[in-house]
Amino acid sequence: MKTQVIGALALAGSMVFNTAVANETVSVVGSSSVSPIMEVLGETYSTINDVVVEVQGPGSSAGIRAAHDGSSDLAMSSRNLKSSEKAGNIKEVVIARDGIAVVVHNNNPVENLTKEQVARIYKGEISNWNQVGGENKPIVVATRDTASGTRGAFEDIMKLKKKINGIKVSAISQRAQVASGNGQLKTIVANNPFSIGYISLGSVDGSVKALAIDNHKPSVNAIKSGEYGVQRPFLVVYKEGRPSKAALEFLQWIHSPQAQKIVAEKGFISVK
Repeated sequence: MKTQVIGALALAGSMVFNTAVANETVSVVGSSSVSPIMEVLGETYSTINDVVVEVQGPGSSAGIRAAHDGSSDLAMSSRNLKSSEKAGNIKEVVIARDGIAVVVHNNNPVENLTKEQVARIYKGEISNWNQVGGENKPIVVATRDTASGTRGAFEDIMKLKKKINGIKVSAISQRAQVASGNGQLKTIVANNPFSIGYISLGSVDGSVKALAIDNHKPSVNAIKSGEYGVQRPFLVVYKEGRPSKAALEFLQWIHSPQAQKIVAEKGFISVK
């Protein structure tokens, strides 16, 4: 009897070991804007393959650094790479496109702004809502931290850069409130009737109001047609030779009809 118990325990231990080694892990690090859709894609992929996809969202800049130093299989960026981040062995793959929505409180009467007005608000040159057709109330500006890919793309699109001593720096007012992610920024705007912010179009819900920019409301169709110009790519970045076979197979699957259907269902723009 004792021999049978020992044998059964040994078999059980063997089964646990085999299960553990069977599940390969793919690490994906980077943009907090890309992270939500990447998590859904990873969970879906895991149900049909013996692979675990681990997603972390410390920001695009951190993800790109992880790609360079090889500390993750794949990295996520919600902006184009800077020239200093490009290299011959760094590969970029567009997995989706996204609009950046300029959002205000639901009770704000303003419906439309021009790109120039948005830029002047973020520079601090327009500081009261009555200057753009709203109430006589100070504008509370909310932005993302400097490591954010959404902020990087927003600054490029809105021309929110300036040169100091020959170095390009952000032109966003230092009085702006800084949020660490889409969720926190959305909460700031939802809780303050006089605030303005910008978030991923895929993150827009009923808690905030997305403004039209230059008379074009943000939508999938407006982005596809090019009418809504505040948009950016969602990239997967990796170092040639670093990702495992499982990671490259997962990346290939992201371009499949099944995965791109998920991208579209989550409010982003498919690329296939």
